[in-house]
Amino acid sequence: MDYTIIGKIISTHGIKGEVKVYPMTDNLDRFNYLKTAYIGDKKIKVELEKVKYHKNLAILKFKEFNDINQIIHFKDTFIYVDEEGKVVLPENHFFIYDLLGSQVFDTEYNLIGIITDVLQGPSNDIYVVKDMEKAKEYLIPAVKQFVIDVNISDKRIVIDPIEGMIE
Repeated sequence: MDYTIIGKIISTHGIKGEVKVYPMTDNLDRFNYLKTAYIGDKKIKVELEKVKYHKNLAILKFKEFNDINQIIHFKDTFIYVDEEGKVVLPENHFFIYDLLGSQVFDTEYNLIGIITDVLQGPSNDIYVVKDMEKAKEYLIPAVKQFVIDVNISDKRIVIDPIEGMIE
């Protein structure tokens, strides 16, 4: 079964089994519609009982945990959803985890590097591309002007860099 990370438990909240979650999604409100999730490396299935928000964090209460001592060992672990809980993205939108590790080529199919991170900016994302041979990093704005083709299944992205972008 495929799982998608939607957040990371960063700490407990109070003593009644609630947790603070750093969302790893563009849409913080997606937790409002979540009924079940999976937590930790063993992907323990849990049901959401309550969701609230504070300072861009989600505070979640799972039905299975009613005490801080039951939930505290999940600190610094991820929250996942299965295929059923996954959000459907519009065309030409991608999950960050799908982009990570993709090879980036220019329009002449010269390898530029590999995406190691995606920075989320107010107007667009920025791909952090690392050239392992030259030990350099390049910042590529994720806009149609530069990104020509994204092939998630082959982990291959083609860009058309402007002069000075890749040096």
